[in-house]
Amino acid sequence: MKRVAFFNPQGNFDRHDSHLTEHPDFGGQLVYVKELAKAMGELGIKVDIVTRLIVDSDWPEFSEPFDFYPDAPNVRIVRIPFGGERFLRKEDLWPYIPEYVDNIYKFYESEGEFPDFVTTHYADGGMAGVLFLKRTGIPFSFTGHSLGAWKKDKLLASGASPEELEKRYRFTVRIYAENMAIKYASFVACSTSQEMNQQYSHPDYNHLPYLHKFKLIPPGINQRIFTTTPGPLDEVIEKYLNEKLSKAPVCRYKLPFIIMSSRVDRKKNHISVVRAFINHEKLINSANLLIVLRGVENVEKWAHESESEAASIVREILNEARGEINRSVFFLNITDQPSLASLYRVASKRDSVFVLPAIYEPFGLAIVEAAACGLKVVATKNGGPSEILANGEGLLVDPEDPKDIAEKLLVALKKFPKERSLELAKRYTWENTARGYLTYISEGLKLEKVSVSEEDVQRFLDLISAIH
Repeated sequence: MKRVAFFNPQGNFDRHDSHLTEHPDFGGQLVYVKELAKAMGELGIKVDIVTRLIVDSDWPEFSEPFDFYPDAPNVRIVRIPFGGERFLRKEDLWPYIPEYVDNIYKFYESEGEFPDFVTTHYADGGMAGVLFLKRTGIPFSFTGHSLGAWKKDKLLASGASPEELEKRYRFTVRIYAENMAIKYASFVACSTSQEMNQQYSHPDYNHLPYLHKFKLIPPGINQRIFTTTPGPLDEVIEKYLNEKLSKAPVCRYKLPFIIMSSRVDRKKNHISVVRAFINHEKLINSANLLIVLRGVENVEKWAHESESEAASIVREILNEARGEINRSVFFLNITDQPSLASLYRVASKRDSVFVLPAIYEPFGLAIVEAAACGLKVVATKNGGPSEILANGEGLLVDPEDPKDIAEKLLVALKKFPKERSLELAKRYTWENTARGYLTYISEGLKLEKVSVSEEDVQRFLDLISAIH
């Protein structure tokens, strides 16, 4: 096996990680793909991350057909033109997936060499893998990252209209694509046994005939960045943090921190931690709350001028914590992973806590990253964190119970030894993840060739034609 291609049509990749995690299309799955690709490269595999070419003045980073990571000579970013030139939301890419696959085929044909295997990511990548398999016979794996049926259920439960959800999120085609990816993949990679045994058991998925395909392959973290070893940015971040604290009363200057650094999104549930903190006297007297925003320095101005969902959430936080902003509640503009790791290390000197309060978290790599830098961790009990922290490396909370959140945060601050959280970093490495994939890829290459039915492809084409 010489070359593996990663199909990831949405979001995008560039050597500077320009928009990583700040946009719904640039979330954790892009970090996963990038780090897994680099780890495979370090094991001697040539890797192509095959994504979308965008020629759009608002997204100048993605206008060249090739890019690379300076520290990963075996990895290249290949940008394929499809769906026009301008940036499109992932939900608006569906009609152009056949064009994506056609142009991938033309690209490799022009090179005179095709990949030996394809890993596909998210539903659109998975369906691209199905179409590419039909055309070339090249097998693929499927990594769902998050599944449409569960998101649909949660949004319906919140009172959203089925018609409006369909129009915005294209759940019908997404769930169909996920089912086709499961049906035709050589294997389905799952981060946790909970994902493998429960998420795919949703009645919208025809998973039972394919249970033998599901493989547990936990993700990892970049241990060159997320480590307790001091980094070159630590002093810069410490100075920035002290400048922020200089606006607070002197009595708060040396308190530990409670840190939230997830993308600001409803499902990440920042507001529950804010309410838990503000309304618990012992907790507010024991720590400062830090909320990380990417690329936002003047928070008040941005929150009241932007119409984004993130801005509306921050407006709620500002209103909820009005008297405590820059007193016990602080916003930090942290723009990249090395700076975030430095923040974690600086905060760990005060026995600080990282909290991930998502309503549901498929895995929770952020927990491991924070723990690897010396922070104690508190996380939602819903989803992957319950497995990550199964041996007591952190505390689990009910994300919809502010009282439970407050009490667990107080225990973490006062009584929990951070050495227990540090154990996580030993288990979750990208090298281990890459070796897991390569084991199952090798097995997949030995399997009998799979034929994709015309009916399944035509059904997909019918669904995407209805979107126009």
